[in-house]
This record gives sequence, structure tokens and C-alpha cells, in this order.
Amino acid sequence: MSTTHAAPPAPPATTKLTGIIGSLALAAFLMILNETVLSVALPAIMEDLQVSAAAGQWLTTGFLLTMSVLIPLTGYLIQRFRTRTLFAFALLSFIIGTLIAFLAPSFAVLLIARIIQAVGTAIIMPLLMTTTLQLVPRERRGTVMGLNSIVISVGPAVGPTVSGAIVNAFSWNAIFLIMLPLAAVILVAGLIFIRVPDATRRTPVDIASVILSALAFGLLVYGISSLEHAVDNLTMTIASFLIGLVALGLFIRRQLRLTREGRELLNLSPFTNRSFTLSVLLIMIGMGTLLGTLMMLPIILESGAGHSTLAIGLMLLPGGLAQAISAPIFGRVFDRHGPRPVLIPGAILLAAGQWLYLTVNAETPLWTFGAIHVVFSIGMALLMTGLMSSALSTVPPQHYGHGSAIFTTAQQLGGAIGTTMFVTIFSMLSARQLTAGEQATAALFDGAHSAFIVGAIITTAAIAIAPLITLKRQSR
Repeated sequence: MSTTHAAPPAPPATTKLTGIIGSLALAAFLMILNETVLSVALPAIMEDLQVSAAAGQWLTTGFLLTMSVLIPLTGYLIQRFRTRTLFAFALLSFIIGTLIAFLAPSFAVLLIARIIQAVGTAIIMPLLMTTTLQLVPRERRGTVMGLNSIVISVGPAVGPTVSGAIVNAFSWNAIFLIMLPLAAVILVAGLIFIRVPDATRRTPVDIASVILSALAFGLLVYGISSLEHAVDNLTMTIASFLIGLVALGLFIRRQLRLTREGRELLNLSPFTNRSFTLSVLLIMIGMGTLLGTLMMLPIILESGAGHSTLAIGLMLLPGGLAQAISAPIFGRVFDRHGPRPVLIPGAILLAAGQWLYLTVNAETPLWTFGAIHVVFSIGMALLMTGLMSSALSTVPPQHYGHGSAIFTTAQQLGGAIGTTMFVTIFSMLSARQLTAGEQATAALFDGAHSAFIVGAIITTAAIAIAPLITLKRQSR
């Protein structure tokens, strides 16, 4: 059965376009900030709600699981529902979840609140990228994607700074209290500005695809997240990977068959373009390294070097600001010269940051950590700008929603893999050094160095991949 796709909507006037993209970008920034904002606040939450570290980690794991299950569905949702409707649903979900989190009397309620927040987050990121592709002219797309990349990369970078300052001055509940009015203002702004003539199509959802998608991505992310504690629950970890991989294979096979009938949940045809596939691989490397590094630094600086939470948060801030400044600048470079002048130096700086982290120890001044983080952050900003623009520019208009969903799913998988990889290597090597009689501080930094070596090798491989990405458009 063939399906006729309506033409994409005509670009609105510049002022209106700024309001549309601005509302979506602000919503995405707040939600991505929320994704990492509890990393520094977790010890206070554990003490207040009387839960263990393993239980507390579920505030992040549950959030990631919900995202990984829902994001693959957004390609279908973006084609089925209007942009304004999806935006309102995403913001209302986030506001409800944030209100419940602020009032949460127990850990179980807080976990439910985080899951509700994740529902809105899963929708808003693909919606931002799809709307940008639909409404922004090709010659300005790199610049706007550069601004959008600030949302994705700067949010996680400044999250620990924000939460550290708030927890230091108030309590962990205040994090959610501050987010509530911000989310409400963004919701109102979006309802005012987001008025575009969407080309929707009424296609029944394939329930089997939804189930396979949930099993595949949910169990794979769970398996990745549980690798750190695999020794304690080896059977569950192995079973998660096996069932997840089988479900993923069945999901891919079903999507390929349903695509011929125009009934697919997630169109996988963007993978037929080499630049899209390589961009997805690079974004997984970039996000994995970013979130893994952001997980490692507070641990070694607080437990190993004795710095305060607030000082660590402030140290990370210049890196976030460097990303915010460099992303739109190199977005314009992308528009004029293509992806290579952006991606190649981005990969080099990202790898340089990882290699430089091998030189630090407990006596290294905090400003040195900050300087290395600025180098690393600028590299991440360049990569995000170039990859978002080059990958999604290869996707035909009728598949924008699906391409955005794939790209965002890759970010979440990459982040989960990177965080688990860094923490697992760090924990194993630190424990081994402690067993061998080394002092605790030295053992922590030895474990961190081992994790950074792996990150440096992977990001160095990214330097070889970056020149292979071009802007040759995928055939329709």
C-alpha cells in the first residue's frame, strides 16, 4: 500500500520563525538541563529520603529507560499529530512531573515524577530538530543547528553547576521549584508562537512495533546501565542484552517490511546514506564521552581532591559558556564551507581534551581542570553543530521526523554507554589499586586515568571518521 506524503509547510516569516524555534529550543534546554541536574544533588536526596546509592541511581536510569522507549516512537508521532499539540503535551507532562518531584514525600514518588518528566523530554528534542529542518532554509540551517546544539551539549555541562549552587544554598527540592515557573512561561510562549500548517497523516500505529521497540531499546539501555553492577546480577544483565538484541533484530526486520506498505513506526531508510550513518556513530562517541567525563570529574574532584560541590560546578561553567559561544559561530562556518571545517577540528579538540585529562592528579589546580574542560567543550560544540546539520540534511523531507528520532535515540544510547563505560572502568581499576595497598586518592585518580585512556582512544578514532562525512543529499 503506497502512502502519499503532503508537501512540507512553507517557511514562515523570520520573526515568527524565531518565536517558533526559540520556544522549542528553550523547552529543550530546560528539559536537557533537568536530565543531568540531579547528578550533584543525588547525595542529598539519598540522605533525605533514606535510600542507597544503587536505588538513587534509578532516578537517572529510570529517566533514560523512559527516553529510550519513547524516542523511537516520535517519528510516528510527529507525522501523526500537529507540532503545537505535541509541544503542549510535552510541556504539560514536564510540568506535572516537576510539580510531583517538588512535592515528593518518598523516593518512589520522586522516581515516578522523573519518569513523567522524561515523557516530555523524549518528545521535545526530535520535535525541535524536525521543525528546524522543515522551516529553516538550507542556507541558514547550519547556523540554527549550531544554536540548537547549545541545547543538547550545554544543558548537561551546566546542569551540575546549577544543581550544586541550588543544593548548596537551599535543598534538592528547590531545583524543581525553580523549574516550574520557567516551564510555565515557555509553555505560554510556545502556544502563542507555534502556529504552523503541519502536514499530518492518519496512519494506524503498529502495536507489535511499539512492543518490540520498547523491549529492544528499554532492555539494551537497562543492560548497559547495569554493567557496573553486573557481577552482583550477572543473569539479569545477560538476559537484558540477549532479549534486547533479539527484539532489536525483529524490530528492524518488521520496520523494513512495513516501510514498503507505508505503515512503519520508524523509517530506517536514512541509514542507507553513509554520512547519516557515520554522523550517528560520531554523535554516540561524542555524547558518550561528554556524559562519561561529566560523571567522572565530580567524583575525582570531590572524593579525591577534596573540592566542594559548588567549586566543581563553577569549574565546569566556563566549558558550558565556551560551547554556547562557539556553536553558532561554527554553525555559520558550516553554512559557508560544509561539514569538514567544523567536524575535523571538533574531533581533534574532543580527543585533545581526553588526552589532557591523563595529566591531572590530586595536586592539579582546579583552573587547570577548567581549562582542559574548555578545550573539550569547544570540540563537543563543533561536533554537535556539524553532526546535527550534516546528518539531518541527508534525510528527505517526508522522513525528517524519523531521522530526528534516530539521531536523538543515538544520543541517549551513546550517553548511557559512555557513562557506564567510564564509571565501570573507574570503579574496577580503583578497587584493584586499593586492594594492592595504594592510597585512596591515588587509587581514584589511577582509575580515572584508565577511563580517560579509553575515552581518548575512542575520540582519536573519531578524527579518522570526521573527514568522511559530506552533504550529499539522500535520494527520495
